[in-house]
Amino acid sequence: MNRADVKILGKTRLYKGHFRLDKYRFRHRLFAGGWSDIVTREVLDRGSAVALLLYDPARDRVVLIEQFRLPAMLAGRSGWQIEPVAGLADRHGESEKAVARREAQEEAGLRITGELVPIHRILPSTGGLTELVSLYCARVDSARADGIHGNRDEGEDIRVLVLSVRQAMRLVQSGKIDNAHCVVALYWLAANRARLQRRWHQPARRKPRLAAKSSRA
Repeated sequence: MNRADVKILGKTRLYKGHFRLDKYRFRHRLFAGGWSDIVTREVLDRGSAVALLLYDPARDRVVLIEQFRLPAMLAGRSGWQIEPVAGLADRHGESEKAVARREAQEEAGLRITGELVPIHRILPSTGGLTELVSLYCARVDSARADGIHGNRDEGEDIRVLVLSVRQAMRLVQSGKIDNAHCVVALYWLAANRARLQRRWHQPARRKPRLAAKSSRA
């Protein structure tokens, strides 16, 4: 099925602020044939975003960030979320890779000069968000990563964390890292770490141990 199989009957802007909230009325084709009844849904329009996993192949470490996220606390999780560097792709004419490089400087104090390796494009919540997140991986020198960063004008208070790959995976397995972008990026790194080591000319270390199944915290 494609866009021709959906009929947008109406759209109402409910709110416009940092994000936008719209109410849609629509119908779509059914798998069994014919059309659905009219459906009404509210959709949060966040735009597109870019997230960047910073990896140091020489030390086998990742550079992540930690900051307060009110929605996570309201959902019953820790408000202080461990995440990859990320930002909204909201500047006119700015490419995804330019956003990634800018955010690495703003949120982690690191300048990315080498290649950005694509990881995935993910839709964090297809039931209510339009957000499409483009994930990348970049090589960094973790010895240069430290401190507190962020744009004060945007209320950012961001702490840099430097973790070994094994430490980061243990936080995923224990449920202490539950940010979707971070979980996807770290599992991708676990699966592609040896390839990255070869690509960036570093000897691969022992593969991090993965949990048989995700655990609940």
